Amino acid sequence: MIRRHVLVHGIVQGVGFRFAARREAERLGVAGWARNRADGTVEAEIEGEDASVAAMLDWLATGPPGSVVEGTDVAKRAPTGEPGFRITG
Repeated sequence: MIRRHVLVHGIVQGVGFRFAARREAERLGVAGWARNRADGTVEAEIEGEDASVAAMLDWLATGPPGSVVEGTDVAKRAPTGEPGFRITG
């Protein structure tokens, strides 16, 4: 199990990004959360098997239709064993 903290930059608020991220996380079987930040980014933490987390990171770098992802900042975090994927904030 691995966990990653991600900041997604671009046009990522007001386009359903977090809800689409939750659907993709559920499809891939990764846990974590996503939230909007006041600076216009979306912040997320994702946890799961290496390949599933890598696939989710790829998805976050593209986003859903209507979003324009300009970049992502990814940092390692210690796994917490968190169940499910939720939208916060």
